[in-house]
Amino acid sequence: MFATLAAAALLLAQPLAPTPATAPDLDAIAETTLEASGAPGVAVMRVVDGEVAIGVAGLRALGSEASIDAGDLWHMGSNSKAMTATLIARLVEQDVVGWDDTIGQHLAAVIPDMDPAYRDLTFRHLLSHRAGITPNVGMIAMIQFNVQGANGDPMPPQRIDYATRVLTQSPAATPETEFLYSNAGYVVAAAMIEQATGDSWETLITREVFEPLGMDSAGFGPPGSADVVDQPRGHRGGLFGRRAMEPGPMADNPPVMGPGATVHVSLQDLARFLEAHLAGARGDETGYLTAESWQTLHTPPFGGDYAMGWGFNGTQLLHAGSNTMWFVQMVIEPPTGRAYVVAFNDGRINALQGPTRDAIIAMAR
Repeated sequence: MFATLAAAALLLAQPLAPTPATAPDLDAIAETTLEASGAPGVAVMRVVDGEVAIGVAGLRALGSEASIDAGDLWHMGSNSKAMTATLIARLVEQDVVGWDDTIGQHLAAVIPDMDPAYRDLTFRHLLSHRAGITPNVGMIAMIQFNVQGANGDPMPPQRIDYATRVLTQSPAATPETEFLYSNAGYVVAAAMIEQATGDSWETLITREVFEPLGMDSAGFGPPGSADVVDQPRGHRGGLFGRRAMEPGPMADNPPVMGPGATVHVSLQDLARFLEAHLAGARGDETGYLTAESWQTLHTPPFGGDYAMGWGFNGTQLLHAGSNTMWFVQMVIEPPTGRAYVVAFNDGRINALQGPTRDAIIAMAR
């Protein structure tokens, strides 16, 4: 259940159109992508200058007759990281925290046995995977956190527990010098802002990201109901083939990992998030973050090709996310003013990468 993969102005008072009907050309791309991937279902989205087009194909769950809908919710996996980085940028602009605040500054009092190598590392290190923190806690700890999440235990104490488990270990890579993709680093960053504010990450990201951007569908964990297939379901492989995972503790990473792994949202609302970043990357006035904050989010702080929750390849900002049961790739292109998303309710990453690439190329054409 480990989360995987490194991998014109925004007018907030003028929201995007309601959930669009599917676009015929994108429906055709979705059908081709479905056939090439063998996934249960797929959705593709193209955003051009605020105009959103979505195409869908396939089923919400194998063994059901429920078809994918343009308004369905998709599990973002590690794409949650870009949202958490955006949250921290908002808090920096409010002088609640600073980019150069250290782990020791916010967590030393509650984790006195922290390895000294981490004490002077900052949000910049954590959000760019340059803190040297191990990618995840062990499997036994994951099971324990899943149980706590299922019990509804409060999140901030769980995140301190999680942070303690990784920060009392020696670094797994040389801090700042080496890149090591780490879900745990985003949990540590969330623990820091929870200590600074007294609010949970869930409360903060809802208040500072979802609500201002109109992402009304955003939530946490696998979407939908366990007793009816009202949303797409992630699929997991096994001895008897792939099966749909009904929403519940076994269908996702534990909630403690939310800052890097567990957001779900509709594609239409994801478009709002992507439009904000696209506008910011193009230097447009957004009314949401300053130009300086956008530049910080989109620029690798220690070189390389990973910024703050975004990979950067010179022309595109991109990220992918999977909890091994879903796969979603998102791409924004500041030079063209476009964004693309390909989403599967399937976690066979190796099998999906080629169809994903081909779908993005087809949408660009």
